[in-house]
Amino acid sequence: MELYNYIKSLHLIFVVTWFAGLFYIPRLFIYHIEAWQKPSPDKEILSEQLKLMSKRLWYIITWPSAILCTIFAIWLLVLMPGWLQQSWMHVKLAFVGLLFVYHFKCHQIFKQLQRDEVKYTSRFMRIWNEVATLILFAVVFLVILKNAFNWIYGVVGIFVLAILLMLGIRLYKRIRDKNPNA
Repeated sequence: MELYNYIKSLHLIFVVTWFAGLFYIPRLFIYHIEAWQKPSPDKEILSEQLKLMSKRLWYIITWPSAILCTIFAIWLLVLMPGWLQQSWMHVKLAFVGLLFVYHFKCHQIFKQLQRDEVKYTSRFMRIWNEVATLILFAVVFLVILKNAFNWIYGVVGIFVLAILLMLGIRLYKRIRDKNPNA
């Protein structure tokens, strides 16, 4: 059982660092997109710095954390195979699958910006930034409560959280429009 606690601790550490990367990379995308709206030479200087920051975050923190988190998660499932029989774990693994889809989409956006291809608006990225938050809420509640059957409360809660996040984004946009330095 002591091995289980060490593996669980390592899994949780890499969950935290993976999410740190997933929370920060869209912010860098936002700054990168907004840098392209500036005049030269600011645009080029900011773009190069943001490319470097994004590359370091993505390849030194986010990708290794995702891989190590997954390795330790698989190890936990090997130690506790009965979890795979529980419905909450099926739902959690579905959300983890969505998290990987999100991660791979972030990777695609990262590669585009590294090539100076700006295909999204900063507003889209602000909304995109909240997807990881919604997944995190869902996974944490599933793991702590270990209940996949209270879907009505869970779905309503996720939608309420999403609405609050969208309202927060709109409020921030209004504040920023009134004061560009905010």
